[in-house]
Amino acid sequence: MSKHALRIIMVVASVVLMAGVGFVVKALLIPKSFGLYGPYRADAVDEETQRVLRHGTNASCFGCHQYEATIHLKGNHKTISCEFCHGTYSDHVSNGRKIATLPVKKGDEITTLCLRCHNTEIKARSTMVIKTVGVPDHLKKQNVKLTHTCNQCHHVHAPLKYINEAKKITGLMEVK
Repeated sequence: MSKHALRIIMVVASVVLMAGVGFVVKALLIPKSFGLYGPYRADAVDEETQRVLRHGTNASCFGCHQYEATIHLKGNHKTISCEFCHGTYSDHVSNGRKIATLPVKKGDEITTLCLRCHNTEIKARSTMVIKTVGVPDHLKKQNVKLTHTCNQCHHVHAPLKYINEAKKITGLMEVK
């Protein structure tokens, strides 16, 4: 046999061997349920349904916190998740029972929390500002000390609640 033919046989044998190893590795690494219902692993659906939930909806909080729910749902923050301010639902409730108390923000912690969104005005376009409050400009416009915390004037679940109540008492117009 010539050197040339021997090299061709070695190349073909190497390709066949690599293909065989590739198929064996593929068979070992790819789960049996892969491709059963399309180009994904079908067992993933069952695994996801068994996963412990970490996050809840506002409705899951409102079941126990009705007072806060009535205020929150009337306020400007009604679309914000309770978890955004209070923490993860699963840290508070498990299997329908309270397992821990979530920390309540106080003093400067409240302002720090509010500043997550209210540190600047939100620009939708270069010339249009979405109606929001930007601190510290808001405090300056209201002629209030920059050291004031947000909850000195605002209810944390419905920011305009105290403001509207004060305006009713003084006979000024209600803010919408």
